[in-house]
Amino acid sequence: MSAVLNEMELTLTAPAQAKMADLFEQVDDNVQGVRVFATPGGCSGISFGMTFTDAINDDDGVLAFDGFKVVVDDGTLPYLRGVEIDFVDQGDGNATFVFNNLPQLGGGGCGSCGSSSASGGGCS
Repeated sequence: MSAVLNEMELTLTAPAQAKMADLFEQVDDNVQGVRVFATPGGCSGISFGMTFTDAINDDDGVLAFDGFKVVVDDGTLPYLRGVEIDFVDQGDGNATFVFNNLPQLGGGGCGSCGSSSASGGGCS
């Protein structure tokens, strides 16, 4: 059975909630929620993303809102604790979800991916 997430673990701003609700009005009825995930990003550390999901697994955490659910698997949750998801629309066609308050995790940054600027790759 999936666990209920609370605001200490993950929050969405009012603009993010409004945009998510709007998006969920446009998707197929079999979509169960939006899955937030983490992927290793090499030199830049961990990257986060979101995608619609049609399944909520037993090891998922769920944050329910009016009209939609945010789903996070138990492997991603430790990286998202305390994160706030916001929606920023600058009015010029450049609108996006942003992740605020990301924890500073070891393992990212210059030199962590094995590249060096001396060999023509890596961070500059």
